[in-house]
Amino acid sequence: MAPEGNQYDAAELPDLLPIYYRRLFPYSQYFRWLSYGGVSKTYFQNREFSFTLKDDIYVRYLSFNNSNELEKEMQKMVPYKIDIGAVYSNKPSQHNSMKSGTFHAESKELVFDIDMTDYDDVRTCCSSADICHKCWTLMVIAIKILDRALEEDFGFQHRLWVYSGRRGVHCWVCDDSARKLSQAARSAVAEYLSVVKGGTDTIKKVHLNSPIHPSIQESITLIDSYFEDYALNKQDVFGSKETWQKVLALVPDEFHEGLQIDFDKARNATDRWKLLQRTLTKQVNDHHLEEIKLQYCYPRLDINVSKGINHLLKSPFSVHPKTGRISVPLDVKNVDKFDPFSVPTISYLCKELDKKTKEEQEVTSAENGEELEVKRRTRDYKKTSLLGPIQIFEQFIEKMEQSRKGQLLKQSDREGDF
Repeated sequence: MAPEGNQYDAAELPDLLPIYYRRLFPYSQYFRWLSYGGVSKTYFQNREFSFTLKDDIYVRYLSFNNSNELEKEMQKMVPYKIDIGAVYSNKPSQHNSMKSGTFHAESKELVFDIDMTDYDDVRTCCSSADICHKCWTLMVIAIKILDRALEEDFGFQHRLWVYSGRRGVHCWVCDDSARKLSQAARSAVAEYLSVVKGGTDTIKKVHLNSPIHPSIQESITLIDSYFEDYALNKQDVFGSKETWQKVLALVPDEFHEGLQIDFDKARNATDRWKLLQRTLTKQVNDHHLEEIKLQYCYPRLDINVSKGINHLLKSPFSVHPKTGRISVPLDVKNVDKFDPFSVPTISYLCKELDKKTKEEQEVTSAENGEELEVKRRTRDYKKTSLLGPIQIFEQFIEKMEQSRKGQLLKQSDREGDF
């Protein structure tokens, strides 16, 4: 990840994007991911891409025959944002010429979108599009809870987690079974994973049944390992009357008045937290304390993104035009160490590239320039801070490809038994 000097000036973007798409974007790995080992000849060709161009010009239903065509068009159109959609029954670029009813979405990764703005009612440090290290803990918790549930509760093996480039994270579940899910099945998975429910006018957003569902209990156990430090130190939830009143609004009426008096008398935030624990754990079969923890820390999903097969989601390795940061894949095993502020900006990458390739460029001659250009492009990202994220992406793709080979071998063995 990028150290000092990772600043970004949005005015530079028109000059930097052509360099990024010509020399750094990982086209070959990207194509390997989205073609899924050639499950069908048209799988990549029928995928919808959407580009947002300069001045917010939005172009949908783009599609490409192969990696080279995608690369040429991206370098020609220079998108400020790339979104990925579904695999359709026909090429999206030809959708206008299709007979009515013949063009429809057939498959897509099961996707999840978690945005920090959805936590504005429970974080004290930032609001709206702003994030800081104090509230980023919410994203770490969200990734860990959802990743465990997707693997253990649903059996999905291939989960690509990606930082959005600004204030959130995305998950692409890429198993064959996940890509084939119907809209109803996607809705069922999303509902199963939704615990915090209700809009801005809803005060209490978590209601647990007894006994607590095992998956929710797993989530509570994980939240417990973060909650005290997060609530007391990072958010100071019990530090002022303004913030602790929000907590007291979630407790049952019979405890409300007593806790209000006790909180006013308490010396500090730690004492208030202990008072809350003591009071709410007196009744064994009630889950008031767990409901508060879940309301403050459980993942908040944009459920419509997960439900719709034809819903678009920002592509990995897209550049966020506001921050300049690259939308990079995450290593879930080390997600506690991930720092969104150290993700390389496009400015930083281009400086790294410029610094390390000056000698190479000087050697390039007119007669063999084209050959050198091809060779250089395949290794340019290795000279920059993009190397780590691309390696994480490659490891994900390799694991997926190995799994596919294993399934094909099992299938051929079964067929050989007849």
